[in-house]
Amino acid sequence: MRWTICGIAVLSALAVQSVHASAVEQSIRPESRPDTRTAAKMVSLASEKAPDQGLGESGSEAGFQNWVAAFRSRAVSQGIQSDVLNRAFDGVRYDGAVIQRDRNQSEFTKTIWDYLDSAASETRIANGKSALRDNRKILEQIEAKFGVDKEIVVAVWGLESAYGHFRGENDIIRSLATLAYDGRRGAFFEEQLIAALKILQSGDTDPRQMTGSWAGAMGHTQFIPTSYLSYAVDFTGDGKRDIWSEDPSDALASTAAYLARFGWVKGQPWGVEVKLPRGFDYALANRELLKSPSAWARLGVVSMAGTAVPDYGQASILLPAGGQGAAFMIFKNFSVIERYNTADAYVIGVGHLSDRIKGGPAIQSDWPKGDRALTYDERKEMQQRLTGKGFDTKGIDGKIGPKTIDAVRSFQRSVGMDPDGYASLALLEKLR
Repeated sequence: MRWTICGIAVLSALAVQSVHASAVEQSIRPESRPDTRTAAKMVSLASEKAPDQGLGESGSEAGFQNWVAAFRSRAVSQGIQSDVLNRAFDGVRYDGAVIQRDRNQSEFTKTIWDYLDSAASETRIANGKSALRDNRKILEQIEAKFGVDKEIVVAVWGLESAYGHFRGENDIIRSLATLAYDGRRGAFFEEQLIAALKILQSGDTDPRQMTGSWAGAMGHTQFIPTSYLSYAVDFTGDGKRDIWSEDPSDALASTAAYLARFGWVKGQPWGVEVKLPRGFDYALANRELLKSPSAWARLGVVSMAGTAVPDYGQASILLPAGGQGAAFMIFKNFSVIERYNTADAYVIGVGHLSDRIKGGPAIQSDWPKGDRALTYDERKEMQQRLTGKGFDTKGIDGKIGPKTIDAVRSFQRSVGMDPDGYASLALLEKLR
């Protein structure tokens, strides 16, 4: 659960971390910042300044400690006990490396095909099958209790921490306090810091054992503190919701509980790769346009085998790389995975990895591999140029979300291009 960009249909807009293949692959996620998926609240919080904000670009240890002293009173007013604060902040210092990570993350970009090559690599698939086999008993118990397919839980585990091998070693209190003090998104990170202190106060873990990513995501499946408080479960029955230990049971069960809470439909696919008919109206590739698979079949949208997709439920068509890439018929479970991370690439990555762990085929369609990902500055330029030409993107933020995709389609129609919504470098050059 991370603070992510809006659900997007083009991964050239997506910030991702570098991934290095090895015998065990590192975690791979489209963004490194957490999200509780309460979009309006997060936008509001992100725009606020935390009380007594301090640093700007260059922080100081003295300023940080002054901030901590002021924060203590705010924490006590929210029910945090003094002894918990003393233990949590014992030896905690300002971490400039965290601020550098936060400042620089927007420029890491991948195309969706490059991202999926890592997300569902042969190594990650093989390790996923092994993780499923080694933990089958507990995963079957979790599936029976929560009604969430075990392969999806394993796939989330694989993308979030490479099946527990890269859970993060940052001190969560230090990281969150540094980010809250920094002030750029201070209110959000202070909320997470208070939640982390509540976790410590509950006795689920100890301060220095509470480790995770630089941005505050924790454990095998990278829960942020507020999501942990709302959804983590004690599946082992030992009285602690332990998502940090070598035993992944509580973390995997917590992930299943989270997905179940948002309406997971057991046995329904997240999506199915499909063929589009010649002359397909790209305006129909709209997340808000739902049809049954049989209705899509009547329009010529069929499985890769050329048959109608089974009637799993209402579905829409997704073109993550426009008309030149793979097409997917996506179902309700797609939006449930989005609750974990709203980036389309992440959802496809989790879904496709789960399919491959089950023994399913690789994505069969070609991708426009001659394209490269747009940089952050190029994405902002595209939004500026679209808006300047009368195709309002409703904001210049470098994130290619639904509003920008709608503007891209309107521009494409105006110049006689296929309106597939693909925010490519060629489209930017056309705008120039």
